[in-house]
Amino acid sequence: MTRAFLIVMDSVGLGGAPDADTFFNGDVPDTGANTLAHIAQACAEGRADEGRLGPLKLPHLEAMGLGAAMAHATSDPMPGFLVPPTGLYGVAKEISRGKDTPSGHWELAGVPVPWDWGGFPNTQPAFPEDLMEMAASLCGAGGTLANCHASGTAVIEEFGDEHVKTGWPILYTSVDSVLQIAAHEDHFGLDRLLKLCADLAPVLHEMKIGRVIARPFLGTSETGYARTQNRKDYAIAPPSPTLLDWAHEAGRKTYAIGKIGDIFSMRGIDDLRKGDDATLFDHLCDVAVEAPDGSFVFANFVEFDSLYGHRRDVSGYARHLEWFDAQIPRLIPLLKDGDLVIFTADHGNDPTWVGTDHTREMVPVLGLGTGLKPIGEVNFVDVAASIADHLNIPAQGRARSFL
Repeated sequence: MTRAFLIVMDSVGLGGAPDADTFFNGDVPDTGANTLAHIAQACAEGRADEGRLGPLKLPHLEAMGLGAAMAHATSDPMPGFLVPPTGLYGVAKEISRGKDTPSGHWELAGVPVPWDWGGFPNTQPAFPEDLMEMAASLCGAGGTLANCHASGTAVIEEFGDEHVKTGWPILYTSVDSVLQIAAHEDHFGLDRLLKLCADLAPVLHEMKIGRVIARPFLGTSETGYARTQNRKDYAIAPPSPTLLDWAHEAGRKTYAIGKIGDIFSMRGIDDLRKGDDATLFDHLCDVAVEAPDGSFVFANFVEFDSLYGHRRDVSGYARHLEWFDAQIPRLIPLLKDGDLVIFTADHGNDPTWVGTDHTREMVPVLGLGTGLKPIGEVNFVDVAASIADHLNIPAQGRARSFL
């Protein structure tokens, strides 16, 4: 019996989505967005040298077949990625009508989203008055702040002082199907914030809003405000059993690393480990040592997206890619004969693009444990079918294994 690791590099897209023209940042379609190619081009041209220098260097992902995978998605040049592949490589296409976290992860786990996500207009106010009255009532506040589309870091900078003074929670959204609530851990209280999000989530889920996210922060007006690691997502439950459920029901131990527990409402999960990306890679290595034969490990590394993609920080994104690639040699010696490791992504978030939101892209599918194996273009759900095939457990839905 063998183990399987599914590692999501959140937002590391390859461009080339055939329906990118129907997804937008503001009024600009995502046609031509390409997270990895545009970062590599910026690095090669000396436009991403803050905290790093020169061409983008990802030797371990490149050796698996990252450059070759790009050629399946688009003809966009990716300077420097010419090493012949040695692992499993290809690209995956999403069919769900979303470019968000739940859509991407659920579909990678075998369950496309069967509905159109709800959302809020990019107006001010963005939320209906009765929803804001409910939020204020649930937490005993006199009102709410912001009520708009906003960047999470910018909104606490703008409303942090007023929040501390009034005790009113800060509510905001984005183009994603999400309502986010920011509050100060000391002045408002972390437990109070989490309870507010938990109490409000069922109402939002009825509206097919994918997530209510608690965004706690700390700091003062003098020192500035900063979000903490105590974020928690209250996500709508998947509409049918996912790969985590399949494995769990087959008696396999399942591990969730990062925000996987939130995305899947803890369904089918035995062991959950959280933290920042550096801590998460430590957890991944620990699990690679501990996990018994037959286990399934599902990990998400979010900081590509949350710290660099949304903030359109090209240098930061490049630094994080290089950091992540440099961690891979820590994992490889811990793998057992027969283990399968798949690196992929859930959507794009091109830091060179207009706006601040995700971009509709195809994603890489790179693997260790199979030897050289070109798989061409597959669907997101085929990732789940392939892991199920590897673990010798029944798969559900209409998908095919590429193993």
